[in-house]
Amino acid sequence: MSVPAEPQAANDQDMAAAGAPTEGQRKWLRRGLSEPGGKLPLFDDFGQKINERTVRSCVDKGWAEPWFNNPLKPDWVVCKLTDTGRQAVAD
Repeated sequence: MSVPAEPQAANDQDMAAAGAPTEGQRKWLRRGLSEPGGKLPLFDDFGQKINERTVRSCVDKGWAEPWFNNPLKPDWVVCKLTDTGRQAVAD
């Protein structure tokens, strides 16, 4: 009698639970690869603010870290990519 194989990650939430960034997280983190100091953007390609859940989740997993406080917009978290974040999105 054989043990059934575990199913592969079927969606982004399964991948995140396994320790890999979701597609949305990966897209945001990759943008820091080409920025000085690994600065991560506050806005997406369409000018929309990056979802706070995406930012907080990446910080919680160690892929990003707060860089400095924005005195004009204290509720905005300005982050930079960590070495762990670079490894998480390495191709």
